[in-house]
Amino acid sequence: MGSENFYLEERPVREASVSAFEIGAHEVTNQQFAQFVAQTNYVTVAERPLSAAEFPDLKPEDRAAGALIFAPQDDVTDLSDFTKWWAFRRGANWRHPGGPNTNIDGLENHPVVQVTYEDALAYAKWAGADLPTEVQWERAARGGLASKDYVWGNNKSGIGNRPLANHWQGIFPISNTKDDGYMGTAPIGCYAANGYGLYDMAGNVWELTKDDYVDERGKQAGMKTARGGSFLCGDNYCGRYRPAARTPVEINTGMQHVGFRIVRNP
Repeated sequence: MGSENFYLEERPVREASVSAFEIGAHEVTNQQFAQFVAQTNYVTVAERPLSAAEFPDLKPEDRAAGALIFAPQDDVTDLSDFTKWWAFRRGANWRHPGGPNTNIDGLENHPVVQVTYEDALAYAKWAGADLPTEVQWERAARGGLASKDYVWGNNKSGIGNRPLANHWQGIFPISNTKDDGYMGTAPIGCYAANGYGLYDMAGNVWELTKDDYVDERGKQAGMKTARGGSFLCGDNYCGRYRPAARTPVEINTGMQHVGFRIVRNP
């Protein structure tokens, strides 16, 4: 596991063992999540307003249901200030991933987003499954290729520099050339599977795992670990569409580039 070639939180390279498991060939889609909601009447975290009892100091409008959407401003000069491209939007949720004026019509085979750890775990339990651990996820993502930078090898791009995953091409967050064909999420199965027949283990959406986020500073409270990068990973800023890459995700906030896949443990 891990890599010494990129970010501190991926270090050190180490050995890990894991028992046999089954993992979804692709990320959970909008269609699959809709079936879960239809059968259980489940309400996601992003669809629930904050409790007045739990947050008495917030104004009513600040307790409204919503989630974070990608909304880059025109004056981005400091890449350390993520508020320049992330904005809380009322009415944003898995049915309206970009805000209340958007929907998932025609996106049935795209990965579901705006789901939190609680939502993903609820779906997994309904499906008789679980969320992967980091060890399981990275074992699956590598597809049998040990010590490679990417899920397909060490070269960032394939023949003719064609993108092999859905990630940001251009200068993030200002311009996206869409060389991969997509501005946002892509339908499952658009890119070649890895050596284990698994799709989108790089890019498309970050995938939630069961593990708390720990890095060189220690355990980060209220954070779970997501893996694999997303359509927003640009080489000038993130470049984390790799099997060793990790990122913290808040357990109580939906985001437009975070989804999940499930595992079954025999």
